[in-house]
Amino acid sequence: MTGSALDAVRVVLFEPQDPVNIAATVRAMKNMGVTKLRLVRPVEYDPWRLEGIAHDTADIIGAIEHFATLEDAISDCVAVAGFSARRRAAKWRIITPKEAAAELLERGGPVAMLFGREDHGLPNDALDMCHVIVTIPTTGHASLNLAQAVLLASYELHLRASDATRDLPPPRKQAPAPTTGHYELMFADAERALDAIDFFKTRNHEYIMRSVRTLVFRAAPDARELDLLRAMAIEVLRTLARQERQTNLHSDTL
Repeated sequence: MTGSALDAVRVVLFEPQDPVNIAATVRAMKNMGVTKLRLVRPVEYDPWRLEGIAHDTADIIGAIEHFATLEDAISDCVAVAGFSARRRAAKWRIITPKEAAAELLERGGPVAMLFGREDHGLPNDALDMCHVIVTIPTTGHASLNLAQAVLLASYELHLRASDATRDLPPPRKQAPAPTTGHYELMFADAERALDAIDFFKTRNHEYIMRSVRTLVFRAAPDARELDLLRAMAIEVLRTLARQERQTNLHSDTL
C-alpha cells in the first residue's frame, strides 16, 4: 500500500518457533495492508515454503528483515507496542488493540508491533523496551495463536488508516519523535547518574529503572525533551567529576 499510513508499521516477531506461524503472519499482514516484517532470531525456514502456505505474498516475504537482537530490530522506531496476554506485576500501561492503532498511527514515524514466542510470549526485558502493552480482550482463555494476534492487531490498524490517502496536517510539535535508540541512551545515562549518587544503595535497582522507563514512556516526550532529560543526567555526572577533581586538588595542596 504505497503512500499509506500503514507504511510506518513494522511487525516484529521475537524468536518465532514455527515457520507455519511466520507464513500465517505474512498472510494476515497481506490481508490488512501491513507490509514490513522483522524477525528476531527466528526458527530456520524456507521462503519458498512460506509462500506455499501464504499465497501471493512474495513481496512481503522477499522484504523480511532479520535481526540478532530485539534492540536492533526496534532501534529506529519511535513507538513500540508489545502484545501480551499475561498479567504482570510491573505497572506497565495496558491498552486495547483499537487504542494501540490510534496511538501508533499518530506517532509520525516508524512504529513497531512486537509479538513474542509461541510458548512463553514476551519476556520482561523485552516488555521493558515497549512504550505500551497491548492486551487483546478475550474470555478466560487468553492464549491466542501468534498469527491470530497479528491479524487482530493489523485489522484495527487497517480500519484506523482507511482514510490514509487524505492530506494530513503537519505535526503540532516542531521536534521529531525520539527513536527507541534515543530512549535507550537516555535510560543508560539516567541509570549511571542515579548510581553515581548512590540512589540504588537502599532501593531495588531493577524496580527503580523499570519505573523510570514506564514514567518516561507515559510522558511521551519529543526528541528535544528527551535530550533535556539526558542532559540533566550527564550534568549530574560531570558535576560529581568536577567536585572529585577539586577535592583531590585541595588534598594535594595540604
